[in-house]
Amino acid sequence: MANDSSDFARSMAIATSGLRAQAGRMRVISENIANADSTSQTSGGDPYRRKVPTFSSALDRTLDAQVVTLGKIKPDQSNFRVKYEPSNPVADASGNVKYPNVNSVVEMTDMRDAQRSYEANLNIISATRRMIQRTLDILKS
Repeated sequence: MANDSSDFARSMAIATSGLRAQAGRMRVISENIANADSTSQTSGGDPYRRKVPTFSSALDRTLDAQVVTLGKIKPDQSNFRVKYEPSNPVADASGNVKYPNVNSVVEMTDMRDAQRSYEANLNIISATRRMIQRTLDILKS
């Protein structure tokens, strides 16, 4: 039973790390979506720059298992969207306004992917809990 319980703990820890990582990813995506149409506060300045979450693998020494963590949040270096809006107060000398390099369709696709990964990890936790409960029920008999 000791080996089985450590396998259960390992499964739960790995899935929990996935939940944390995907929740962090969804926070970053939400920030991108919230700022998709923002502009600079100053004339000719740069607007919000899209952020890209990364993931890394780490060894959990207590469980002797690889877990996932949310890595660095990196700025997307792609070009800003530029619109000609000479009446806009933040337009540059040429009448152009820079908008964030955020594509809402890409963000929504990423959000759906993160949500599915989150749900998959949640299902693993639920299945593991059911297996633990069944094991305990068998041992009681």
